[in-house]
Amino acid sequence: MQRSDFRYELPEGLIAQRPLPQRGASRLLGLDGATGRVRDLAFADLPRLLKPGDLLVFNDTRVMRARLLGRKPSGGRVEILIERLLSDREALAQLRASKVPKAGSWVLLPGGERLEVRGRDEDLFHLGSLDAGLELLMARHGHVPLPPYIRRPDEASDLERYQTVYGRREGAVAAPTAGLHFDEPMLARLAAAGVRTVHVTLHVGAGTFQPVRTERLEEHVMHREWLEVDATVCDAVAEIREAGGRVVAVGTTSVRALESAAGEGALRPFRGNTRLFIRPGYVFRLVDAMITNFHLPESTLLMLVCAFGGFPQAMAAYRHAVKQGYRFFSYGDAMFLTRHDSDPGRS
Repeated sequence: MQRSDFRYELPEGLIAQRPLPQRGASRLLGLDGATGRVRDLAFADLPRLLKPGDLLVFNDTRVMRARLLGRKPSGGRVEILIERLLSDREALAQLRASKVPKAGSWVLLPGGERLEVRGRDEDLFHLGSLDAGLELLMARHGHVPLPPYIRRPDEASDLERYQTVYGRREGAVAAPTAGLHFDEPMLARLAAAGVRTVHVTLHVGAGTFQPVRTERLEEHVMHREWLEVDATVCDAVAEIREAGGRVVAVGTTSVRALESAAGEGALRPFRGNTRLFIRPGYVFRLVDAMITNFHLPESTLLMLVCAFGGFPQAMAAYRHAVKQGYRFFSYGDAMFLTRHDSDPGRS
């Protein structure tokens, strides 16, 4: 398939610039991947789409205040996006400036602290803090790294709303947005209905917003993200499948975490990096249904959704969502979709 196959027309007015007042107030588009049937629902309807004994898999990453604004010694502006902390004083980051700083140079932060540019690691820069720990610097000077399609500065409310209520492991620069719809009352409703929950961790990187630059999908190099799936998750998945329940991933990041950990054919504890690129033709090993937001045209996330729900079915559902005025992207509405293939593809 070609990148252009995943193009769709989206009016700019449908790109959500702010969250709704209440987390659970969003709409929910249901897609039956096997038949292509779509239903216009509310997120409050989620409990009736799930069954007792289903297992919800959440990504418990938390977003860092990873966007820092600094200046070169010459006065030129530098925007820093911390991608990954390597230690208390070292990180990999994206740098944006009129002229990219060279190795050995440094960037001055508003409080006078300095970050040294020490080299490159693929598309990222290796930074070292000369004056204070990086977590302290982000707490003092950091901004919420809102996605580039949200065309406003971050606000105090984003500190809470661009996080899930269950996030506990800081390390992401983008939110696992399907989880933003869940609040404590919804989690309580699901538990009372007999739906089990577990948590994986995948620290979402800024690469999630990078466009696919090659027309041929097989030539695209996927960005690298760190994840952990522990033995508790593996045991819960095995129990649910043995009992005939479904594994329901909350977000594309949870899908990638589970499928990466099942890379050898069976789900095992995993801790490390993944570059898994899920696109049409991929055979899913573990996930039976998923909850996700709407994703950018020609993005790897949309390609994953099309692999899961079926290409014609998913693209038709997106066109339906546009026609019905759903809110798109991080602060937008959600989808609940089931696998397009009748064979669960379980190994």
